[in-house]
Amino acid sequence: MSETKLIISPKSRVLAVIEAYPELEEVIISYVPAFKNLKNPILRRTVGKIATLQQAASVGNVSAGDFINHLRKVVGQDLMNDTENLEFVTTRPEWFNEMKISQQLDITKMLADGEQPVNQVMEDLKFLKQGKIYKLICPFITAPLIEKASSMDIKHWIDKRGEEEYFIYFGK
Repeated sequence: MSETKLIISPKSRVLAVIEAYPELEEVIISYVPAFKNLKNPILRRTVGKIATLQQAASVGNVSAGDFINHLRKVVGQDLMNDTENLEFVTTRPEWFNEMKISQQLDITKMLADGEQPVNQVMEDLKFLKQGKIYKLICPFITAPLIEKASSMDIKHWIDKRGEEEYFIYFGK
């Protein structure tokens, strides 16, 4: 083989994988139906560029290891034995109290318009007061935002409200 192809891993970006292996686009969409949004060129450039395969697995509520190994098998790569998996909180935590919600943002339209709300949300979370809760409304699990918030010691809870509606609560 004259050129080196991308080695598929949990940290591989969805767009990088699709660019390296165009045949995987339909495989990814069939495995994680929420990623049908990759057909939208704007969302493809934004979400596809920042979302990792590990995050895609979380969005689709599938095992990251199984998902990665499925993709690797399709392109003829060796299967991985150990894949780390970020745990998302999906059961109502004790710290949650609706009366403590101090701010909310619906990013559905922003994402549909190709905007990246990450900077606005992170700025809002930076100023979230101790004991208060920030409510984020979105059409899918925003794994990159949750990971960034977690790195700032901000708790989260994902409340799936519908097929394309999630309430993600962040608390300090």
